[in-house]
Amino acid sequence: MNRTKGDEEEYWNSSKFKAFTFDDEDDELSQLKESKRAVNSLRDFVDDDDDDDLERVSWSGEPVGSISWSIKETAGNSGSNHEREQLKSRNSFSYAQLPKPASTYSLSSFFRGRTRPGSFQSLSDALSDTPAKSYAPELGRPKGEYRDYSNDWSPSDTVRRLRKGKVCSLERFRSLQDKLQLLEEAVSMHDGNVITAVLIFLKRTLSKEILFRELEVRQVPLRHLIHFLKEIGDQKLLLDLFRFLDRTEELALSHYREHLNIQDPDKRKEFLKTCIGLPFSAEDSAHIQDHYTLLERQIIIEANDRHLESAGQTEIFRKHPRKASILNMPLVTTLFYSCFYHYTEAEGTFSSPVNLKKTFKIPDKQYVLTALAARAKLRAWHDVDALFTTKNWLGYTKKRAPVGFHRVVEILHKNSAPVQILQEYVNLVEDVDTKLNLATKFKCHDVVIDTYRDLKDRQQLLAYRSKVDKGSAEEEKIDAILNSSQIRWKN
Repeated sequence: MNRTKGDEEEYWNSSKFKAFTFDDEDDELSQLKESKRAVNSLRDFVDDDDDDDLERVSWSGEPVGSISWSIKETAGNSGSNHEREQLKSRNSFSYAQLPKPASTYSLSSFFRGRTRPGSFQSLSDALSDTPAKSYAPELGRPKGEYRDYSNDWSPSDTVRRLRKGKVCSLERFRSLQDKLQLLEEAVSMHDGNVITAVLIFLKRTLSKEILFRELEVRQVPLRHLIHFLKEIGDQKLLLDLFRFLDRTEELALSHYREHLNIQDPDKRKEFLKTCIGLPFSAEDSAHIQDHYTLLERQIIIEANDRHLESAGQTEIFRKHPRKASILNMPLVTTLFYSCFYHYTEAEGTFSSPVNLKKTFKIPDKQYVLTALAARAKLRAWHDVDALFTTKNWLGYTKKRAPVGFHRVVEILHKNSAPVQILQEYVNLVEDVDTKLNLATKFKCHDVVIDTYRDLKDRQQLLAYRSKVDKGSAEEEKIDAILNSSQIRWKN
């Protein structure tokens, strides 16, 4: 094909293939320069503008680049560099020594990244138009910071670190003497958490005999260990410790405490039976015996009442179904249960409230308050009245209670007793002020009116007249008393 000169130039200029020119090397050099400028621009973007003005300081506190710092760094690295040179010379071919030009770098200028005036520039400096920023060599962390992960801490340093909440291994203390010294340091710090941490370490690394023997003469860590074993529930080791210390009573109490982990009532009863013969104090022995007897009664009552409730033939269980089992309940709860479901049973039965009172020697005050709460909840007001009625040897009846009648009134009101019953027991309160307060609080108007009449206090009676309903029986009663000529008023 014949092409004109203009067509050929247009073809070569528009083609993706280019002809060889001697300017290609210059193009590559210009591309390299542009890449270098891009890197330097990124570095300038990341670094602060005033980074050159900052003075860099080594771990020893000396300015980086100073002569004293450079000498120390050179001296520290000379030994290792000499060894590397020897090793390199053994594995390399021998060449003739070439004469070396005199160095144009000073120590300070080397670390600052600047050359002396008149020295040759490096290739990177020649390729870049902007001066590149240099950085001091990254220094290693001081050895002191790596001590956290080493085993060179003394017992006192270890205890101080534990007190500050820092992680510290105790495995380096292997001899008995070191472990006891560590324990003494912990005790001297008067920090319970540190003492407990050391005791856990000793418990894991020492035999029971050695641990008990050393703690026997150290009462402070001994008390901490006993408390710790109780908290974690290690009854076996705790019993071994009390047995070693010959603390028989504490040994018995720890053994008795194991019944809390037994859920089955029959198994718990058998376990309590084994505790009766343990060396408790006289008072504690009586409590253990009562606990066993009470659980034995509860098992019998529970089985009988479950049968009656399922049969559906007993009225009390039909009207008031049981909400919970009686097993493992306290004595007062058991008494309330018996007064609620078995109040009229004969004394010879296990579920009789009177039988429980005599068997466990329940005081009259506790029995009356419990029985009153149970019968008032059932609204059995006849039983409540009989509970406080007594007869003398002449046959006269009188209401008497081992507790104050003000407490009786509060229990009755809590169980929604009628006003007539409340007034009867409010009148039995001996203190006049207490009686007036209770009568006013629970709106026992007749009690308030009669009390002011007996006190001959006309002013208080007139003031109370404004509190009752107009046209009510109470207002008429007050008017009749105020118009009576037989009363000699005090005011």
